[in-house]
Amino acid sequence: MSGKHEMPKQSRFGRNKREKRRIEPKQREMQYRNERPRNMSGKNMKNRKSRRGLKIFGRIVLVLLIILVILIGIIVGFINSKLGKMQQVQLNEEDLGISQQAEENLSEYRNIALFGVDSRDSNLGKGNRSDCIIIASLNNKTKEVKLISVYRDTYVNIEGHGLDKITHAYSYGEAPLAIKTLNENFDLNITEFATVNFDSVAEAVNALGGVTINVTNEELKYINDYIDETAKVTGLSNKKVTSAGKQTLNGVQAVAYSRIRYTSGGDYKRTERMRTVIEAMIEKFKTKNISEMNQIIDQILPEVYTNITSGDIFSLIPSVASLKVTDSIGWPYETKGITLDRWYGVPVTLESNVKQLHQEAFGEPDYVPSDRVKEISNQIIQKTGYTN
Repeated sequence: MSGKHEMPKQSRFGRNKREKRRIEPKQREMQYRNERPRNMSGKNMKNRKSRRGLKIFGRIVLVLLIILVILIGIIVGFINSKLGKMQQVQLNEEDLGISQQAEENLSEYRNIALFGVDSRDSNLGKGNRSDCIIIASLNNKTKEVKLISVYRDTYVNIEGHGLDKITHAYSYGEAPLAIKTLNENFDLNITEFATVNFDSVAEAVNALGGVTINVTNEELKYINDYIDETAKVTGLSNKKVTSAGKQTLNGVQAVAYSRIRYTSGGDYKRTERMRTVIEAMIEKFKTKNISEMNQIIDQILPEVYTNITSGDIFSLIPSVASLKVTDSIGWPYETKGITLDRWYGVPVTLESNVKQLHQEAFGEPDYVPSDRVKEISNQIIQKTGYTN
């Protein structure tokens, strides 16, 4: 009996199993058509679509990043190829005479020494006097630039040479000694410099398409003599200036203008003209497109002698457009001439002139000059007798 009862169960079980096998394709179809949507919630469908979208977005971002890296590589390589044309030298900052006081007080300022030498060839080192000395002071926070001209005949202390004209510091020990002289006599924190000769300035102005300068009647009397001299040295055009007034000067004319010494104001007015030309060049350069800038850079960089590294120049590039020259200062403020073995311009006194410089250029109303500046100031007083 148990066997009779078992057979139908096995038979029924077998039929059910066969039936399942027969309907399995339909179930599979139904699962594909109907059950899958019912078993998957709207939230799961949304997540799946999101994951698919993220994958696509990720690929797009990856491609863009690769393109960006390639572009940066091209730009860096391009700029490096330009900067590689400069004459570069390394300086030991410990030898530049920066006091702890100057380092702390001027931490917000990047002061760069610009030297213009009257070199007749590509030699920009020792043996050349710096006829032009300008301190470009960049406020790191406000991006304001102040140009401070130092009169070349200024009587200061030059280490190893005693009291002498500041223009001789570059000739005695080129940039390192010239920078140290500025730092020790003026309480400054200069670690960077750039040196050019007047030939390169003329070429740069020509590359810019000239600069706009207002020539006075008094300046017109002398500018053409300097044009003849500058054209002879540079081998460039000696086109004369025929009238006074605001006009576009070419390279030789602009350099000649900046070298005029015999109008009222003498050498002090001459340094002001140099700053005027530099300001005009900066403003003109900012109007150029990339192709024009490239041409100008190609002409200028081979003529620059500097210790400013590629990385330092990169750090300045983003702020070039926002840089603005806000002040133009001639230093010393108070000076008297004296003839000893030759003529010198004596700061009266060094201490008071340094104090005024820090008050006006660096916003230090209560500034007290360092002991070193006071010591040099007393030496100058003892030598010249000038106290006021």
